[in-house]
Amino acid sequence: MSASGIELRHLRAFAAVARCRSFTRAAEELLITQPALSRTVAQLEAGLGVRLLERSSRGVALTDTGAGFLVHAERTLSAFESALAAARHESTLRLGFSWLLPDPWAQRAIARFERETGAQVELVRCDDPLDDLDRQGVDVALVRGDRLVGGAVRTVHLYDERRVAVRAREEAEGGGRAASRGLPPEAVGGAVRWQDAREWTLVVNTASGTTGSWCWPHGDGPRRYVQTANFDEWLESVAAGRGLGIVPDVAERRIHHPALRFLPLTGAPPSPVRLAYRPEAKTGSALLRRFLDAALEAAATCTYAGEA
Repeated sequence: MSASGIELRHLRAFAAVARCRSFTRAAEELLITQPALSRTVAQLEAGLGVRLLERSSRGVALTDTGAGFLVHAERTLSAFESALAAARHESTLRLGFSWLLPDPWAQRAIARFERETGAQVELVRCDDPLDDLDRQGVDVALVRGDRLVGGAVRTVHLYDERRVAVRAREEAEGGGRAASRGLPPEAVGGAVRWQDAREWTLVVNTASGTTGSWCWPHGDGPRRYVQTANFDEWLESVAAGRGLGIVPDVAERRIHHPALRFLPLTGAPPSPVRLAYRPEAKTGSALLRRFLDAALEAAATCTYAGEA
């Protein structure tokens, strides 16, 4: 190998052996085998045409040439790492979401990713995260519910949320007016049953909602729907008594709307939470993969109120 073939891996291998004074310990530090490390250092010496290390039964020592070369090798490696760190700090990954990032998952995933990469997560609130993903307005999208995601989009499942019912507080406490507006009378002061869905008037967020006609593939769902275009419209339509809302239980913990009352929902399937992304996205694939890894790690270590 000529000097033109010398790579950073050769410098890293030599610096590790020089620091540890041992091929065995250096190989353990670099997570490679000792024979592979020995070959790499030998390639470096052959490319330079000099001996950098003295090998003996007592261990490894630097030659005079090796000691001088180590100073320059460490400077080169330090400059390279500084360049990477500067680039990472300028890197941003855009996370799209429609409403209420799940806690504590979001905080743990973002903190881990930013700590390990030096990059930043930009939070982008959008009515339809999948639409923004298609338009490359975000790099990864938090998606709730079990609707199909088409095209070249891939998804990673994080966990499942428990569904709860929500309705206007005035209707929930008013008793007789419930049936006249298509609200289940059994919801007054008690639980709502998923199997009674045909009797509901269901308020649906068509852009990013978790519960809609797609949840009942055989036509067993509600006979009446009120459609809204985003989360805020959905929230205020339920508060106005337009119908019943079904939402993940994170809303019960985080939304404090004086005109709403949350009720238990029995028999309902869980609502999945996923991350959607495009493998060919402009954001570096390595950066995207690091965020997905951090997201899965955070999901595995969190305990959610919606879990049985």
